[in-house]
Amino acid sequence: MKKILMTLVAAFAAVSMNAQVYIGGSFAFEAWSSQKLAGDKSETVFKIMPEIGYNLNDEWAIGTVIGYENNKFNGISFDGVNVPSESAFAISPYARYTFSNLGKVKFFVDGGFSFISATKADWTALSVGFTPGLAVNLTNNLSFVSHIGFVGYTLVNPDGDDNNTSMFGLSLDASDISFGLYYNF
Repeated sequence: MKKILMTLVAAFAAVSMNAQVYIGGSFAFEAWSSQKLAGDKSETVFKIMPEIGYNLNDEWAIGTVIGYENNKFNGISFDGVNVPSESAFAISPYARYTFSNLGKVKFFVDGGFSFISATKADWTALSVGFTPGLAVNLTNNLSFVSHIGFVGYTLVNPDGDDNNTSMFGLSLDASDISFGLYYNF
């Protein structure tokens, strides 16, 4: 038993020496409003999406994003009910494959799933798919990372029976762009 345990410790130490932990994430703030004739509505969105990952080697990494979003509404109703604010929690584990390494610039694709749960409107969403991105190493420890698009499947489950919405496809619009910074240990 001691030999097996020591072998596992030695294997973990060898993997850890070649591996690299990174932390970072993204932050978003958005506010919009309409004038009186357009309905006098507004929304303020705040998102924080911290991320932690582990580089297994030069091509593969695993990680997860754990995020929070808060929306404040004015004059906007959902199914006839005014909701002044809404909060959502998200968790998105992934496996990252770097398919092109051009020195300081790396192109990758994240494959994984995402689970989102909103509190007051009582809905959940599950997505499974791929998100392409690029990383630019600014220094040995600091990287700028961008994701754009999504190809995959999403299921949204509002509260109640027989009202699920499912989507499958490719999305490359401006709402699918994110920017963040990573610190590499």
